[in-house]
Amino acid sequence: MGLFNAVMSLSGAIDTDVIEDERLARHTSYRIGGRASLYLACHSYHALRRAVEVLTREQVPWVILGKGSNLLVSDAGYDGAVITLGREFQRSVLAEDGRTITVGAGVILARLVNDAMTRGLSGLEFAVGIPGTLGGAVSMNAGTRDTWIGSLIEHVVTYRPGEGMRHYDHDDVYWAYRETGIPRNEIILEATLRLEPGEKADIRAAMERYLVRRRRTQPVGSACCGSVFRNPPGRSVGAMVEECGLKGFSVGGAEVSCVHGNFIVNNGTATASDVLAVIHHVYDRVKEAYGVELQPEVKFLGF
Repeated sequence: MGLFNAVMSLSGAIDTDVIEDERLARHTSYRIGGRASLYLACHSYHALRRAVEVLTREQVPWVILGKGSNLLVSDAGYDGAVITLGREFQRSVLAEDGRTITVGAGVILARLVNDAMTRGLSGLEFAVGIPGTLGGAVSMNAGTRDTWIGSLIEHVVTYRPGEGMRHYDHDDVYWAYRETGIPRNEIILEATLRLEPGEKADIRAAMERYLVRRRRTQPVGSACCGSVFRNPPGRSVGAMVEECGLKGFSVGGAEVSCVHGNFIVNNGTATASDVLAVIHHVYDRVKEAYGVELQPEVKFLGF
């Protein structure tokens, strides 16, 4: 049993690309991370199911990876398999009603937002500039402080390893700030969103307003993972970090952004250890100053 047997079983499998010792820095927005023992691109549901069954049988740990926009990977990498969702999960289908759209989990969120605008569909303007895939956005209920993608979702399809597909209507799922009730042991395959018809000019103008605000308040274009910590109820992490005088604080190539205190950027030479050191320092200083124990929004792999 083990990695060798998994590679032998999956190499040449239909709809599956197999890469050994893949650098995960190529697959994260931080541009940081060591190698994964195995990197799998599964291009269909059947390929995904087979890959998970093989990895489970061979006792190889595995994770699902979207665009790596909310992830910090250890410098030592990940001693397991990273699975990404390929072609079959990168499709969008508009229903006959002209406003309900079913979207694969692998669809890039930016593409979905632009497609909605092109079709004259309103509701996703708030998501412009948010990186990552639809699956990742649904799993963390991505959005702004006040508007979340969960409010648009009518239906979600997942895969529970060992059991098969599961279906959830909107009211079956608990939706809250940066979290959902979708079980963590299930893989999101697709989601159906209900949008509203609108004028393209109005949709484009709203998108531009969101983009202008993001460019003004966030380090757009920098290598980072987005917000590092969740905002506690009624508080702003960025404001607390700034009040602690931590903007610009750095360890190695990792630095608290001078634009927004809840972003830690890679200035080009940062290691995962550098980022982790900055995270711990910010956590300690905020706890000391405010008595608040910050909860990470960023996910960690390989630590």
